[in-house]
Amino acid sequence: MTTHLQSEQNETGVSRRGLVQALVAGAAAASVATPSSAQQMSVQQGAVLAEATSADYARDPTRWGSADVAGLFPGFKHIDMRTKGAIIRLRHGGSGPPLLLLHGNPNNHVLWYAVAARLAERYHVVLPDLRGYGDSSLPEPGPNLINYSFRVMAEDMIEVMANLGHQRFFLGGHDRGARVSHRMCLDHPERVIKMCLLDMLPNYHVWTSANKNWAMNSWHWLFMAQPEPFPETLMSAVPAEWFLKSRAGSRNPPKVVFDEYIRCYTKKTIIGSCRDYRAGARIDFEMDTADKDRQIETPLLVLWGTRGQPPTQEFPTVWRKFAKNLVDAQPLPTGHYLQEEAPDQVYDYFVKFLTA
Repeated sequence: MTTHLQSEQNETGVSRRGLVQALVAGAAAASVATPSSAQQMSVQQGAVLAEATSADYARDPTRWGSADVAGLFPGFKHIDMRTKGAIIRLRHGGSGPPLLLLHGNPNNHVLWYAVAARLAERYHVVLPDLRGYGDSSLPEPGPNLINYSFRVMAEDMIEVMANLGHQRFFLGGHDRGARVSHRMCLDHPERVIKMCLLDMLPNYHVWTSANKNWAMNSWHWLFMAQPEPFPETLMSAVPAEWFLKSRAGSRNPPKVVFDEYIRCYTKKTIIGSCRDYRAGARIDFEMDTADKDRQIETPLLVLWGTRGQPPTQEFPTVWRKFAKNLVDAQPLPTGHYLQEEAPDQVYDYFVKFLTA
């Protein structure tokens, strides 16, 4: 969905090759501890509640999705992991330095389907569903929607990575996942080695720069933040396919992927996404206001879609106010879903940045 000022529209182990790739990834990546297979499995067994098998995709596709979707993530494990506040569905696979990738609204981790397998040739790629989204659980909102704040969502992800044996990691985020990523670098800068953000401007900047054009193009920010159950009721009144197509913009994912988006667009995820947007307008804005003068120090790559318009300097100009180390900022001739619409370019920019 759209979220920026114009129309922001989503058997780990160390092999010899993995060790070489870690060295190639540069000095920053070399500091990442990648545990042995035995260590990793020991950690996982204490946190993993369930793991899909090939039979589960045929036996219980409502819970796990289809075998065709699993085929887009070859060699990835597909698991439910408990954190202190949620149950997180995720896939992870590959070897090398750890790379956490976070999706946005209204999607789930499958949004990374076009780049995940290639990245897994160089990195241990971790693809979670944010709480309330996809197949992750729907916790109660808590006081002032604290349980759907970017701060608490970031804590889920830190716990996921620690359970997989990673105290420090590379990070990529798109849309709402990029907001979680930004908050993670404010609250836990020691965890993130480098960060890649796709098509996102900081929450504080968006709310304090809002105008008529933004409200017309990004109306869902205002609509989904209305008190429960008003937006949930209206969003649930239309078929998932109709709603998702109406918000698709220029994207055109394969049918198997779009079917997975439809499967995961349920009353539960509608409630979860609205809680996320409510928190964004309330408790997240309070936190972001308190931190509005803090700049993250994490090395940062920003990519954004120009939506067929000439690129402007909006993204690099804004991000220089919020980040001390903006390494690169590049426009792509896409809509909001860069990783679907231009996967080769996104992959190339990621690898170039992460290995520099």
